[in-house]
Amino acid sequence: MRSLRGQLLVAGPGLDDPNFRRTVVLVGEHGDDGAMGVVLNRPSTVTVADAVPPLAALVDDAALVHVGGPVQPQAVVVLADYLDTAGVDDLVLETVGFLPGEVEEASDVGAVRALRVFAGYAGWSPGQLEEELEEGSWLVLPARTDDVFTDAAERLWSEVLRRQGGALAVLANLPDDPRVN
Repeated sequence: MRSLRGQLLVAGPGLDDPNFRRTVVLVGEHGDDGAMGVVLNRPSTVTVADAVPPLAALVDDAALVHVGGPVQPQAVVVLADYLDTAGVDDLVLETVGFLPGEVEEASDVGAVRALRVFAGYAGWSPGQLEEELEEGSWLVLPARTDDVFTDAAERLWSEVLRRQGGALAVLANLPDDPRVN
C-alpha cells in the first residue's frame, strides 16, 4: 500500500455524507492500521482564544477553530507551519506538521509561520479508505501548504479542483445541488 500521508483527499461529487460533502482532507497518517486526517475547509464559529487559550498568542485574535472531522470532536489537533523543522517529529507536508499532544505554553511550540487548530479529526479503519477510494468517493490530489492555512476555506474544494485543470476544473463549477443546474 502506498501511503497517502501529505496528500489531499477531495470529496467526489457523489460523496453525500454530511460530515464529508465537498470537503478537503489533509491526510496526516496512512498505513496498515488505517488513516487519519483533518478537514481543512470547515471553520467553526468558536475562536481559538475561547477554545484553547494557551495557543491564542500564536494566532490572530479572530482565528477560528476548524472542525477537523467527526472523530473525537472534543480532541484538539493542531497543524503548524514551522520556521525551523529541526527536531519536529511529525511533519506531514514540507514544513507543516502536527504539534505534540501536550502544549502547556505558547513558547513550547517553537517558531511558526502559521498555526491552525482543529476540533476532532477524520479517521478510517484498516482498509476503509482504500474501499472508499475504489468507490470513487475521494480524489487524491497534491497538497500545498497554502491549502492548510487558507483564508478562503469555503472556496477550497473548488480551488483545489480548478487548479488541476481538465475535467476536474469543470467539476469545480458543479452547483451545490446539481438537480437545479
